[in-house]
Amino acid sequence: MAQAAKFNLDDYKKRMDGALTALKHEFSGLRTGRASASLLEPLQVEAYGATTPILQVAGISVPEPRMISVQVWDRANVGAVDKAIRASGLGLNPIVEGQTLRVPIPPLTGERRQELAKQAGKYAEQARVAVRNVRRDAMDALKKQEKDHDISEDEHKKLGEQVQKATDEHVKQVDEALRHKEEEIMQV
Repeated sequence: MAQAAKFNLDDYKKRMDGALTALKHEFSGLRTGRASASLLEPLQVEAYGATTPILQVAGISVPEPRMISVQVWDRANVGAVDKAIRASGLGLNPIVEGQTLRVPIPPLTGERRQELAKQAGKYAEQARVAVRNVRRDAMDALKKQEKDHDISEDEHKKLGEQVQKATDEHVKQVDEALRHKEEEIMQV
């Protein structure tokens, strides 16, 4: 019975938390009509003969609610940063002023809001799948431990219920995060 400690529910909960963290990171990259440095942070730039994260070649700031400022450190990379922002699919058109790119954030159209809400839904579904995959791994581990006689059938059932409860809580958090993001996107 002392061997039952091998199954650690907290490890599985941490993995489920990781899916939530990844979802929130994905959501931060969805444009809501307000300027945010996190909008450009995932971008990759062709610089120095390699693909480099934008934060390694420039500083990003938000001087106004509808403007992002990108300060490129090396003049040679200004064109590459401009190209990366234009090619990002975010619908942004930077204005180059020396080594600084001013990126105005245009207001969202109704159609674009629908697209963003749909994309948020896809990210949320990916997070739900990730949470359910963690649940499956936990249940498989419990099944194996019972088969190996490390835990009893009753312990398997009790721990299985705890795993299901953790799964339900995390899926609820994913749904809640999606609801908030959709409200944020649809605000006019």
